[in-house]
Amino acid sequence: MAIDLGFVEKCESWRLESRFFPSKIGGKPAWLDLKNIPSKSDLECEYCGDPCVFLCQIYAPYEENANAFHRTVYVFICKNPDCCKPDQNGNLKIFRSQLSKINMFYPAEPPVEQEDWAKEINVLQWSKTCHICGILAPNHCSKCKIANYCSRVHQVHDWKNGHKYVCGTEANINNNSNSFLFPEYEIVIENDNIVKENQQQNTLENEQEEIEKYNTMVQDGKAGIFQHKDVDNDLLCMANDEKDEMFANFRTKIDDYPDQILRYDRGGNVLYISSHNQIVDVPKCPECNSNRQFEFQIMPQLLNFLDLKDVVKSLDWGILAVFTCKQSCVPKDKYVKEYIWKQDILQEKN
Repeated sequence: MAIDLGFVEKCESWRLESRFFPSKIGGKPAWLDLKNIPSKSDLECEYCGDPCVFLCQIYAPYEENANAFHRTVYVFICKNPDCCKPDQNGNLKIFRSQLSKINMFYPAEPPVEQEDWAKEINVLQWSKTCHICGILAPNHCSKCKIANYCSRVHQVHDWKNGHKYVCGTEANINNNSNSFLFPEYEIVIENDNIVKENQQQNTLENEQEEIEKYNTMVQDGKAGIFQHKDVDNDLLCMANDEKDEMFANFRTKIDDYPDQILRYDRGGNVLYISSHNQIVDVPKCPECNSNRQFEFQIMPQLLNFLDLKDVVKSLDWGILAVFTCKQSCVPKDKYVKEYIWKQDILQEKN
């Protein structure tokens, strides 16, 4: 059965704003419900108490559910490396938001892919958001009263990293740069059958180019033995050498598309990276008591795009598996907490 794969692409920042319902990595969250966004208390890391930082979001509407005409799942992670514990999920938070087609934030017609389309749709019209991380911000700078913050931790960070030099100036108002966040990219999601067809077409085109080069060399009298360029088998060889058969299967499954950072298979099965620490009992939805189902998993390849260094150099995972309410219930005026499972590759001890 075909599943959907997610890949990273660069794009203009305006395309990743809420009004275009993006799937994306990094930057600040592009909130769906612009009014009832999560606060620090919702996003506190279970280990250090700091607010978790936005990692990625997936736009995943339910076509069969009118209340989920628009639907986005958000993933957050604590940047403190000490909180990244093997096979533990206390440093991760996940939320789901959804809206009907007719709602108070967005027009019913599809968005127009233009930078100036519906610019008035902005979370700042509905909520004060943190200047650092983009979540609900009940506090503000006492001097300029312009920059808002979710917590003292982020206010102190901002002050030490430049706000004290621009506080109260026009530069403060126009300053949108933020090295605290992960780099921002679009997530492009494609059916793996389509990806396979495109890959096969590219392979045929590349082979045709090689044949044409060879024919040219023959005509010029410079040709030796034509060698067909085989597909790189390094990943498959690595998998075959592994003692863990589950890991070998994982590497084989992703071999055709090694750059995938997401596998979306709602109601399907997790592609585990190890035979250790597989989830047995998924907690039920705390809002409606319905069962949760697997929806998607974040792959280790995403780590390559997070610009991890210095304080966050120890962030790591094997896979992050996301489970959401099977009914996709709609509690009023809130983002719903869902469940995320972290699985790592255990290193054998000598």
